[in-house]
Amino acid sequence: MKKVTVNTLHSMKKDGEKFACLTCYDALFAALFAEAGVEVILVGDSLGMVIQGHDSTLPVTMDDVIYHMQCVQRGSEGSLLIADLPFMSYASETQTLENAARLMRAGAHMVKLEGGAWIAESTSLLAERGIPVCSHMGLTPQSVNRIGGFLVQGRNPEQAESMIEEAKLLEASGASCLLLETVPETLAKTISDTLSIPVIGIGAGCDVDGQIMVLHDVLGISPITPKFVKNFLAESSNGIPGAIAAYVEAVKNGTFPGPEHSYD
Repeated sequence: MKKVTVNTLHSMKKDGEKFACLTCYDALFAALFAEAGVEVILVGDSLGMVIQGHDSTLPVTMDDVIYHMQCVQRGSEGSLLIADLPFMSYASETQTLENAARLMRAGAHMVKLEGGAWIAESTSLLAERGIPVCSHMGLTPQSVNRIGGFLVQGRNPEQAESMIEEAKLLEASGASCLLLETVPETLAKTISDTLSIPVIGIGAGCDVDGQIMVLHDVLGISPITPKFVKNFLAESSNGIPGAIAAYVEAVKNGTFPGPEHSYD
């Protein structure tokens, strides 16, 4: 696969071409993703739940993410690599810069931060120093205890309007892309149409620029199955490689996610 960069994603948004993203934690799957045409790989703190067996992402450490990023980087062949800054790893300016630099040295091309307006300063700080940022809004799993659970965000008009304004602020602060998790599809469309940067969705409907899923959800082996999850392995005639290829094709032709995977 031809090397994917931030500019690639921006061009795809401009041209109306969808792109596929998946979480990954090892070299073998990273290589498989490249063969299937997955443009973006996220080494996510979701590893705390699907790899380590925790009930949230909160126990994941910087060392955990760095280890898995190094594994993925060895197997990757062209995909853009994003790494999560885990819980409380960007609570101060010094932490943010030092930990983001560690992830970039481990092979990341971009770092992801969860939050709204309050991460605008951190976003600007990183962008000014040459570190691309993916901002993560909507359901932010690191804030699950404050939110009160894994709940849909942005359903009331006040919250929706606030999210739109915060998304615009993050773009202005230098975010290279935005991830929206578990928000109504109409709100996700409004945000995607408003921003010039690519918007990636998970549980955010089909009217965004890219889709992301947790690998274990695509393969139907996660113990928890949110509404936005689809098991692509169940219909595959070529095992795991076929499931990954089917996911990529469904994202690109717009058949996934369907209405059954989206929120009103």
